Formats: sequence, structure tokens, C-alpha cells
Amino acid sequence: MGVCLCKDKVEEGFIDDSSRDSYAANGSDTGRLAGSGGVGGSGGSGSGVVSGSGGQNGHHHIRHYSRSDRQVSLSDTVDMLVNETLEIIGSIVDNEPETPSSMVMLHDITDKPSGWIQLVKSLIRVIPLDNPMGPSVITLLLDDSPLPSKESVLEVADMITRSIRRTPKRERNMCIILGFLAERLAGPCSISALSEVTLGYLLGNLDEGIHPDVMLFSLIALEKFAQTSENKGTIRRKLALYPDNPLLRLERHIASTDYTLRQVGFCAQWCLDNYFLIEGRQYSYEVADVSNVNVMLNTRDVSEYLKISADGLTARCDAYSFESVRCTYQVNAGCWYYEVLIMTPGVMQIGWATKDSNFLSHEGYGIGDDPYSIAFDGCRKLIWHKAKPMQHNLNAWSGGSILGCLLDLDAREVIFTLDGVEGEVLRQLFESGGAIDGFFAAASFMSFQQCRFNFGSTPFVYPPKNRTFMSFNSHAVLSEQDKIVLPRHLFLEQLRKLSVREDSCTLCFDMKATIRIEPCQHRGFCTNCAALLQFCPMCRAEIVSTVQEESAPESTSTGQSETNEAGDITNSGKPNNSDE
Repeated sequence: MGVCLCKDKVEEGFIDDSSRDSYAANGSDTGRLAGSGGVGGSGGSGSGVVSGSGGQNGHHHIRHYSRSDRQVSLSDTVDMLVNETLEIIGSIVDNEPETPSSMVMLHDITDKPSGWIQLVKSLIRVIPLDNPMGPSVITLLLDDSPLPSKESVLEVADMITRSIRRTPKRERNMCIILGFLAERLAGPCSISALSEVTLGYLLGNLDEGIHPDVMLFSLIALEKFAQTSENKGTIRRKLALYPDNPLLRLERHIASTDYTLRQVGFCAQWCLDNYFLIEGRQYSYEVADVSNVNVMLNTRDVSEYLKISADGLTARCDAYSFESVRCTYQVNAGCWYYEVLIMTPGVMQIGWATKDSNFLSHEGYGIGDDPYSIAFDGCRKLIWHKAKPMQHNLNAWSGGSILGCLLDLDAREVIFTLDGVEGEVLRQLFESGGAIDGFFAAASFMSFQQCRFNFGSTPFVYPPKNRTFMSFNSHAVLSEQDKIVLPRHLFLEQLRKLSVREDSCTLCFDMKATIRIEPCQHRGFCTNCAALLQFCPMCRAEIVSTVQEESAPESTSTGQSETNEAGDITNSGKPNNSDE
């Protein structure tokens, strides 16, 4: 890509921004980098370096720059490319867009350790605190870069002690980066990165007076470090030394009117329920008041890493995929309405979906990306249907906004409102052989997004005024058992026990174990598996004959419930959250 990383100057330090690597490109490399030292958004010829083409087709054009033979430092170069990506990422709306040239160049730069370290430094100092896409862009650019070496990871962790100019922006961004590295490099590398200094830094960010955004992403980083079993034990032992566990204090923010603090409370509670258990503390589902809740987000119809609150009404995504969920109640006729309290201003697609809507988390497909769903995106100000965006005329949402979702199956209309302001009537969902019944409330979430649903268990803030409607909660019924939202590690344990019947074959875990082997008389095998055996798997004795028994003995399931508990990391690279 015409990038030259010159080695004749001192690499930029995290403390002193005055020393710079140099970047040089010849005059023919127009359309890639601004010629001045200014960065996007800061004025001068380097500001506004990328513009979208219509803002909807996912194709972006870099403006052309005049260039002389002068050099631009590596630091300035990476800063400009990060700003370019941040500027255009909110306007990329294709599920498989053309990669922005700024990301292509950053990928090339980060192929070398010095370039990767420079990207980290730029992300720390450049990404603003108030940009709703900021945290997602940090993870996107790191994910698009080559995996760093262990030495590079340790150098990033060492930046904690070398930083002088501490600001909420820098600290927040550092915590996001640490969390990303903890998850992407799970195992020995993650253990090495969680040094005493790193752990002390993250736990110190949970003190009173720390900026809420720094608190929030420190909690998320601790959670991601705890996905490695050894780290989880280390963090739990450190927390046990506190006279008052800071997570218990932070959990009390779960109903705060400050929406960042409310996220802090949610994440603290999630950690206490799933990772850092405290003896004697009840699980949240054991104390949650769900007596008036008849509809929840369906924990059995949710993509893998979406977090659902104990009362089944709040959803949060801290994974680096596009996580989705539907509610527990389906409607087929009439006019229905529900509301959503927006807690984060980033990318979420919230609306209506049928059972035919597929969740493709890692491909970026969610609600509104097929013919059977439609969704409102208040961050990018779009309506989504068939994976095609349409501009809407409502404001961008923010923490505390109320999204209203109305579905009139008799009139075949969908209407979204934001803080009581009504958008246009939408009929696309019912056209061209689309869905006609079987609708659920549904939503999809980009990283670090959270909202709370109201299906009618509490009064609506902005109920529709011009048409008669029904609420889910007034018509649905949930059993007491179905109202239980288990912590993930308990849910997985329950799932494992259910998936392996007590009388299952010890070899295939599928068919019923009804065969006894002679002469050793060992049991626990099905007809199909026994027919393939020449020697007993237990004692290695030669099999002379087999005997069909009427029922499987109780002992055949011994040890089977422990399946999959041997390792801390599953084949997908995600954690087994069972408690130690």
C-alpha cells in the first residue's frame, strides 16, 4: 500500500507524544493520507478525510490530497487513519461492505510489532469518550489487526504504569483494550497479561470517584480476564482481601437514573452471579421480583453471548459479535405495543421478528436483516428490513430515550416512536410475500450495548394515542419455572445434564444403554455400539457374547454428568463458565 515505516527515528513513547516515528509516501500516493499533521475533526486539511457516498451503500471515497516529499510521523499517520475509520464506520450499512481504505492501511501497518503498538497508543489517545461508536471501533480495529506477540501484549499492559496524563478518555480506552486482549488471547498469554499491576489497576478503577465509563470497562475487562480459569481464581482471591467487596457496592447502581452507572450495576451483578461468587450471597434470580412479569426475553431463543437480567427484561452485549434475542410471547392478530428504555447510544436494531428470522451473530445478521423482521436503529437513524436500510426522520437516540414499537397486524402497519415522537407508517414487512403472523418483540446488539424492555408489566411512558392496542403482559402467561433466568454457568450445567440421559450409552451418549457384555458383565452400551466392539472398553477383555437387558441399570450414567468440565475453554474459544 505504499507505506514505509522508517526506523531511523525514536519510536513514540506513551508518556511523551513529542517523539515520532516517520512515515513517508511518494507523491503518487494520493487519496490515502492527509499531507498535514492535523487529524480528522481537528481542523486544517486533515479534517474530514473520509466522506460517505450517500451514507447508505457502504462504499466510501477518500478525498484526494496534494503531497510533497515531506514526511508524516507514524504516530500522526495512525491517528489520522483511526479518525478516518471512526468517521466512516457509522455510515457503513452493508453486512458485507467494502473494507475502508483506512482499515486496510492500518492492517498493513500493524503487521509489524511497532505498528501494532502504535495503533494501541493511538486508540488510547484518539477515540473520544462521547462517540457512541468509539468502543466498538476500538475492538473492530484490534480484531482486524494481526494477533500481537506476547511481548507486545506485555508492553501494552506496562503502559498502565508509564502513563502520566490520565484522563477518563484514556483510562476508558485502555480498559477496553485490556478486555479485548484478555478475551482474544485467552490462556497462558491472558494469564501473563494479568500481572499484579494490571489487576491492581482494574480493581482500583472500581473505587468511589472514578469516572463511570472507566468503572464500566474495568468491570468488563475483569470479566474477560476471568474467562481463563486461573485468572478467575486470582481475581477472586484478590477480591476476598477487601473488607467490603467493591462489586457488592457497585451492584447497587443497577436501578440508577445515571445510565452509565446503571450499566455498571448490571455488569457488577453479572460478575457476582457468574464469575466472582460470594459465599452466602443469593443469586439474583432468587431475589428478583417477577410476580407481575408475564413476558420476558427468551433465554432459550437467544444467541450465545447475550446477557439477560434476572428479571428477563434487560439485555446487554459485551461480545464482539452481533447478538440477538426474541421475547417469549408470539402474536398473530390485532394491534400490539411495547417500549424499550435505551441505556447506550450505540448500534442496536430493535423491532419485530418471526420464528423464521435467523440469528447469524458472527456474520453480522440480526433483526431487520431478513424478509421476516423489521427494526429501528436509533444510532445510525435507519429502519432495517431485508438487510436494506431506510432513513427515518426521528432524532438519534441517547441514554434514557424511550423507543416505542407498534405492530398493527390488522392494518398491516409498523410504527416506531422515539420519546413520543411518531415516525412514518411502515408497510414493507407485509409486502412481497413477507411475514403475516407469528411475531415476537426482538432486538440485536452490537458490542457494549444495553437496553431494557417493557412489555406492559409497568405503565408505558408514551402509549399510542390514536389507536387501540394490547400489551403482551396482559395476555401472556409464564409458569414460575419459565420465569427463572439462571446464571450462565448454572444454565450450562443444567443443559449438560439434560442433554445426556441417565440411561444413555457410555460411548455414543445417544441411544439407550441396554447391552451387557459377556463374560466380563460390564454394562452401559447400546445395541449399535456393542456390535462394533471386539474388546470391552472398560477391562479390555475379549467379548464372547452380548446380552440384551430389558432396562438400563442405574449405574450406567456414572460420571456422565461431568462431560465437558475438564477444560476451561471450549472449542469455540469461549469460556466454560462453571464455577471452580
